[in-house]
Amino acid sequence: MKGTNNSDIREHMDVFGSCGNQLGTVDHVEGNEIKLSRSGAKANGQHHWIPLGWVDSVDNAVRLNKDCGQAVKEWRSESVATGGAR
Repeated sequence: MKGTNNSDIREHMDVFGSCGNQLGTVDHVEGNEIKLSRSGAKANGQHHWIPLGWVDSVDNAVRLNKDCGQAVKEWRSESVATGGAR
């Protein structure tokens, strides 16, 4: 994250890929990961986790350094921080 503190990331913030499309919505931050809400368009009813290292910037939304297609291929359906706890 370019000079962004993870405390800047808030629940219910939209998350956008570098492509400009919405990837999801923040559920909350867990350790070094963002847990995305399971109600997002790409979520298929499941929570997904993305590393904070993917965050490029945070303003009124979280903006990633990956496009949505790449992020969906690489996001996790289990948390690394909690050993898979949901």
